[in-house]
Parts: sequence; structure tokens; C-alpha cells
Amino acid sequence: MNPQISDAELEIMKIVWGNQSEATLFPYIMDALASKGKPCQKNTLIVLLSRLINKGFLSAKKIGRRNEYTPLVSEEEYQTAQTKTFLDKIYEGSAKGLVSNLIMGDLLTDVEYEELKKLLEKGREK
Repeated sequence: MNPQISDAELEIMKIVWGNQSEATLFPYIMDALASKGKPCQKNTLIVLLSRLINKGFLSAKKIGRRNEYTPLVSEEEYQTAQTKTFLDKIYEGSAKGLVSNLIMGDLLTDVEYEELKKLLEKGREK
């Protein structure tokens, strides 16, 4: 899985991923976008949802006059794929390069640094 999605499409996916229900209804997405300060016209949202379906991120099921949207790709799967793409593109596949940049560039808080250190130690034990 490596299709790219736009920032607007990603906002929609975050709403779908964050919904506790198995399926997400169109009005729920409209309301969630508005509450995030990113209102969207109905037709624009329909186009964005269609693109996500065509890219294989969502499935749609018509229930009466309403569509239910279900994610076909989990948030974790998407994050992993995007991280790999980023690593390959920016760091030539080197996770060490990324982590080094985060540390040397002072981009981690002390808490994040300690958490990362613990994760690395835990990974070494496996």
C-alpha cells in the first residue's frame, strides 16, 4: 500500500479512524470536519470520499439513502507505510538517520527522549 492521499483526504480518514462505530455516516464526517474548524461543502466531501474509495482506503455501503463508510486500511498500516516512504525518500531508508536527526536537532522533549530510549531497550530484549 503506497497510494498518497491529500491533506483533506487524511483529515477525513482521521475522522473515520477515530470513530468508535464500525461504520461512519456522511453526516458524522460533515459535523466532525466543522467542529475541527474545517467545514466542507457536501459535494466536495462526496468527491473526497469517492477518491478515498478509489484509492482503496474506504468502502461504502448504501443503507437506504445514506452511505456508511468503513476503513479498509488501519491508521497504523497507513502510518507505517508513510514512515517507510519518508525514510526511503529523506534518509535513504536509514531509521538511524531519522532518530539521530530527532536527537541532534533537539526535536524531542525530555519525556519523548526517555520513552524512545525505553522502546529501544525493550526492542533489544526481544
